[in-house]
Amino acid sequence: MTELLVILVIALVVIAGATVIGARLGIASPLVLVAVGVAASFLPAFRDVNIESEWILAGILPPLLYSSAVSMPAMNFRREFGAISGLSVVLVVGSSLLLGLFFTLVIPGLDFAWGVALGAIISPTDAVATSIIKKMPVSKRVIAMLDGESLLNDATALVILRTAIVAVAASFSFWGAVGTFAYSVVIAVVLGGLVGMLNLTVRKRVTDSTVNTVISFAVPFVAAVPAELLGASGLVAAVVAGLVTGIRAPRVLSAQNRLSDTQNWRTVELVLEGAIFLTMGLQIKSIVTNVEDDHAGIGVAALVAAGALVLTILIRAGYVAVLLRSLKSRARHSEKMQDQLEGMREKMSTPGGNREAFGQVNNRRRPASERDLAVFARRVTQSLADIEYFRREPLGWRDGAAVVWAGMRGAVTVAAAQSLPEGIPMRSVLVFIAYTVAALSLLIQGGTIAPLLRRIAPTVDHAAVEVSTNAERDRIIELMRASADALPAPDRPAGDPTPEYLLVAQEHYLTVLAAQRAALLDARDNGTFDADVLANALESLDASQIAIELRGKPAR
Repeated sequence: MTELLVILVIALVVIAGATVIGARLGIASPLVLVAVGVAASFLPAFRDVNIESEWILAGILPPLLYSSAVSMPAMNFRREFGAISGLSVVLVVGSSLLLGLFFTLVIPGLDFAWGVALGAIISPTDAVATSIIKKMPVSKRVIAMLDGESLLNDATALVILRTAIVAVAASFSFWGAVGTFAYSVVIAVVLGGLVGMLNLTVRKRVTDSTVNTVISFAVPFVAAVPAELLGASGLVAAVVAGLVTGIRAPRVLSAQNRLSDTQNWRTVELVLEGAIFLTMGLQIKSIVTNVEDDHAGIGVAALVAAGALVLTILIRAGYVAVLLRSLKSRARHSEKMQDQLEGMREKMSTPGGNREAFGQVNNRRRPASERDLAVFARRVTQSLADIEYFRREPLGWRDGAAVVWAGMRGAVTVAAAQSLPEGIPMRSVLVFIAYTVAALSLLIQGGTIAPLLRRIAPTVDHAAVEVSTNAERDRIIELMRASADALPAPDRPAGDPTPEYLLVAQEHYLTVLAAQRAALLDARDNGTFDADVLANALESLDASQIAIELRGKPAR
């Protein structure tokens, strides 16, 4: 017991130290942690380390993905959902099949199903690994795509892995595999959505911030475990629960509860991410030893792994090139609709014009309810905001290069490789190839992504960016001022303010903050402001509210 406690304390210190040292040296902390893990694997205490894959797949990834989903800007996720779904599903499926064919050709005696299984293990990018790029000079659209992809592609890969394993023992059915995937995703989405709403319903009644955050720690598991028991994707369920929580929390939870969540979940993320890469490094030596014992050498397997990484990057580059062309075409098509949408918005501002505008697109020709008109108006506003966003943030070859090179492999690949059934042919070789691909990906891509992006990054006109940001802030301030002006302030009595007046004034100020927050959240849902500038404004409102609440009510 004492040894375990010492190891845990050392691990925490190493994780903290790697984060600080990596930032000072300009090296990604995951690389530092993997290196420390490899070095530690030569110590007698860690000679035979073997981490169960379920600890990562079911114990670490659900909270990590949940936390990432909560903090992801919902507006950007919605706008990039087409690209995200393509990267998460189409690219993973295509990569798994092409890699499966490659492994079947270069590994004698390997069945195609096991080749696809290994391809599925290697295909998904890693949410932790791609977090390296967030500190780089890249487009917000690139970050949104990479974040969304790493949140959702794990489910695709794990379903393909399960299907391939089943196909070894039974005849493979394409439509059966499609049905399995659809079931896995649909059940996970429904269950994750229900858990997300239940989470908010329960937590809005809990006023203690510490207790509220403790409850939040259980949410990803409440979503993931039942989904896995039903044969669905627990990771997708955790992600959906996180997305629902992130979108609705500012309207439901108090500012103090959300601040507590943010601070504590950042700590949890740091520890869990560090633990993943430390254990990854610790296990590499034992995996190499197994391959040497079972197959008398690792040279050929290492070459296969290197070839697989190159093929993975080439497949990703080809897909991203097609994706960028498709996104540009969609942006041009949307711009053609801009005049029509602006005409609708202008018409909706006149008495009765909203019903006339709705009638232009109402194919069912049924009478429009007030809710129909509100939804239609919101969609028009969203569409115009999206067109402006895509025009302001076009994607070029530099962004495509960033998307390709930032697609690193990491924790999911490591955990999924360990989940391969014991006793299958060449299991140790397959696990070694997966580990080597992940390690090479982190070393080569993770080690070069920063200088690459700095080299290809276009020259930024910081003065123009500052002007644009200030203009955005001014628009937000004007919206907040309008929301405050709609709530008349209480009359101030002559002379010194009375305790009764101070209490009424405080309650009025809190009401104003609530109205301003609601207006900003409506703007967030409509997409009318930059996500980062809007997030800063919401944080300022939270800080003001917390300061008032901490002071307490004026004494009577």
